[in-house]
Amino acid sequence: VQLQASGGGLVQAGGSLRLSCAASGRTSSTNVMGWFRQAPGKEREFIARISWSGDSTVYADSVKGRFAISRDNAKNTVYLQMNSLKSEDTAVYYCAARTYGLTTYDSWGRGTLVTVSS
Repeated sequence: VQLQASGGGLVQAGGSLRLSCAASGRTSSTNVMGWFRQAPGKEREFIARISWSGDSTVYADSVKGRFAISRDNAKNTVYLQMNSLKSEDTAVYYCAARTYGLTTYDSWGRGTLVTVSS
């Protein structure tokens, strides 16, 4: 599966952005989709994940209540709506996919940079 993230950019604190992640290739084998981020000088951290049906979502405490993950399987696209952005949300955001039967993410896209100015 190939993943392409987009939608990053520069936004003021308190603003919103929506990231998209378009999947191509063997998308029928994809189960869970997730978003991660990596800030300068820090390790990559989990942000959110969503099941294939969209019924199950999980969020990191740091973004709970501000970010929302969703997916459109007809478009093979996963979204991350980010609201009430803070300077500490500045990072490169990555989407990832997990194949059915696996417990780790086996496909990763190139990141998209989100910069939040205070």
